[in-house]
Amino acid sequence: MITVDRERCASSGQCVLSAPEVFTQDEEDGRVVLLDETASGPEVRRAVTGCPTQAIRSD
Repeated sequence: MITVDRERCASSGQCVLSAPEVFTQDEEDGRVVLLDETASGPEVRRAVTGCPTQAIRSD
């Protein structure tokens, strides 16, 4: 399962670039919005490791 901490998010958009089917950005503040908490795969791992503020976690 994927979890996000919107308070930690710096709105860099790296997660959206890595996995656009799993993440998007809020139109108002640019912070991460999780679309599919059950997604997995290499693109999700890239999003987790690529997050500069470690706002995304995957179990």
